[in-house]
Amino acid sequence: MIVDLNCDLGEGMEHDEEILPYITSANIACGFHAGDAATMRKTVETAIRLGIKVGAHPGLPDKEGFGRMPMSVSLDEIKSFIIYQIGALQAFVKIAGGRLNHVKLHGALYNMAAIDYDISKIVADTIYQIDRDIILIGLYNSQMTKAARDVGLRYLNEVFADRAYNNDGTLVSRSKKGAVLDSVDICVARTMRMIKEGKVTSIDGIDIDIHPETICLHGDGEYALLLAKRLHQAIMKGC
Repeated sequence: MIVDLNCDLGEGMEHDEEILPYITSANIACGFHAGDAATMRKTVETAIRLGIKVGAHPGLPDKEGFGRMPMSVSLDEIKSFIIYQIGALQAFVKIAGGRLNHVKLHGALYNMAAIDYDISKIVADTIYQIDRDIILIGLYNSQMTKAARDVGLRYLNEVFADRAYNNDGTLVSRSKKGAVLDSVDICVARTMRMIKEGKVTSIDGIDIDIHPETICLHGDGEYALLLAKRLHQAIMKGC
């Protein structure tokens, strides 16, 4: 069993360096929703030194709302956002002697793309134009993975260790109770079930199909470091 464990980092949390040894892919904030030049550089250099795959984590220009509030933006604006943020992180990665492995959208932009093909298509097209070998990490069975297939861009189906699912496989809005799981034990158990059985129970108690190729845990979560350790241990034991 080979499973990629990714985490959103470079967002100003204190335990980023402690989390890195327990993951295989780092999604690094590019300054729009969180992070700055110094944080990006430090996180990139540490990840590359540890042999962690480095990816860009672009979001909407919304530091006040941590990039989690939907915004009315045009497709052309989204294209510019993506180019700007990937380009910035790509420079840090190159100077550190690495290669940008993937792109994973953040927060509201991720959720918008998951259900809007036009947004996903402009994102996939833009990434392909920058570097066709970059992988797009997208929500399983979403418009993101569909657009990546249509463009010819490599992608990984992402599932979430610490988020609740709707019956249609989308993520429950953070504005709703129970959207973020607060039990490490539950997160680990449901993640291992996703890996072994390809199933996850929705917030309404319905089993839905899932295909985990990369598993996300959020670096800003209250129990992020403990969850990273426990997931790492469970996945290694499951191998």
